[in-house]
Amino acid sequence: MNAMKNKVQLIGHVGQEPEVKTLGEGKKVANITIATNDYYINAKGEKVEDTQWHKVKAWGKVADIIEKYVTKGKEICIEGKLTYSDYLDKDGVKRYVTEIVANDILLFGK
Repeated sequence: MNAMKNKVQLIGHVGQEPEVKTLGEGKKVANITIATNDYYINAKGEKVEDTQWHKVKAWGKVADIIEKYVTKGKEICIEGKLTYSDYLDKDGVKRYVTEIVANDILLFGK
């Protein structure tokens, strides 16, 4: 049996301009949000659009590509893994974050 893998692939539109930071030793990280759309028929027979927003983080070469070529509204495909983390907010409340860490990207259109 093949090993189970944590693998995510999303195709969607970038929701805001990428946030790219250069960290120590020139290492780059890019943060973006991607909107994906699904459709379903509700109980009244009406077509309903369901938009989901996803946080995506990318490092290294993928961050470089995002910095150079990705803008708000651009359609892209990312592949990576699903990650979870938590932190304490300013009021001491534990908050949870779900992100996709991208290891590959494909750009669509111009």
